[in-house]
Amino acid sequence: MFDISRSQFTLLVVILWMALSMIASAEDFCAKTANDLLTSCNQGAESDYSLALGKCDNLTTAGKRKTCQSQAATGRSDDLQSCTEQYQVRQGACSRFGPAPYAPVIDAKNFVSQITNPYFPLIPGTTFVYEGQTSQGLSHTDFIVTNNTKVILGVTCTEVHDVVKLNGEVVEDTLDWFAQDKDGNVWYFGENTHELEGGLITTIDGTFTAGVNSAKPGIIMKAHPAIGDFYRQEFDLDNAEDYADVTGLTETVNVPYGSFNNCLKTSETTPLEPDLLEDKYYCTGVGNTLTIDRVTGEKSELIQIN
Repeated sequence: MFDISRSQFTLLVVILWMALSMIASAEDFCAKTANDLLTSCNQGAESDYSLALGKCDNLTTAGKRKTCQSQAATGRSDDLQSCTEQYQVRQGACSRFGPAPYAPVIDAKNFVSQITNPYFPLIPGTTFVYEGQTSQGLSHTDFIVTNNTKVILGVTCTEVHDVVKLNGEVVEDTLDWFAQDKDGNVWYFGENTHELEGGLITTIDGTFTAGVNSAKPGIIMKAHPAIGDFYRQEFDLDNAEDYADVTGLTETVNVPYGSFNNCLKTSETTPLEPDLLEDKYYCTGVGNTLTIDRVTGEKSELIQIN
């Protein structure tokens, strides 16, 4: 046994507390989150595989069971590969975001009533119309800035009704909620989205509301974007995780609505779709004018503002 004085004991406690604090502060919470999601994704793939095998076991012939089991194994392999790809995207994002947890401070008093950011103006009563040819046909989007509002985390948000049609049939119907802070940043507080087929809802994946089930708002447009800015546009783990990277400030854009100079260019990705990479162009006083899928080359161009 060692005899130490009260002052020495106090000093040891202080040193231990400081050491533990340094260890905690050195933790990479972004990387830990990515690791947790990888584990969750892998376990989900294994769970789906077990369920698929259960369905195979209930088939009536050996041949059908064998074919089913082979398909289940292929599905498991594809799902696990997708988990790895999602993890790699999150890892790459963490190298830029840094180790801190994502925890934006939202104070309702810091928000204004109108969205006037020159790269993303949302004036109620305005409709932005976009069109583009895809491998499945003509895509038509009405981005309607409504007079409706929704209060989220104490912030009064502007509601946008986003309707996507493919060859004249509605395939996506979404309500989005945006608000601008006093510095001019436009925040994205959530969405209520439906994908449809034949008039029937097939999924509501991507739906989230900031403040519900740990979901948080992201920034859809910065007040003063600069080359190299990399930020979260939304944050609801394994449901809504879009990233934006500012890659240009002096772009020229030519679309049916008009020609524009000195436009902002962002490259947008999400770990939920590792193969997705879109370039979006925003022009002063107009907003989004052009979106290009860098994988397929497909475009969505602004054709009209009502």
